[in-house]
Amino acid sequence: LVDSAALVETLRAGRLSGVGLDVYEEETGVFFTDRSIQGIADDTLARLVTFPQVLVTSHQAYFTRTAVGQIIDATVRNVDDYAAGRRGENVLVPKK
Repeated sequence: LVDSAALVETLRAGRLSGVGLDVYEEETGVFFTDRSIQGIADDTLARLVTFPQVLVTSHQAYFTRTAVGQIIDATVRNVDDYAAGRRGENVLVPKK
């Protein structure tokens, strides 16, 4: 958990060499929208992204070949198990 306002102050003071954020607490409606014309209305986020040592990935940090491959493999196993009538490893209900 990160106090973003405190993070800005810590960065301004030079006490961190780098920060990576995949989630921002006030992100609703901010990401996945082109903000190139109207800019970012959230002052804290706007300030955070001005620091060259800050990376904000907006829920995309998982998006690697390895992670997506694992998601695909798990999905295929789940479909195969369901089609075969097997209870797979990812079933969310307990065995009876």
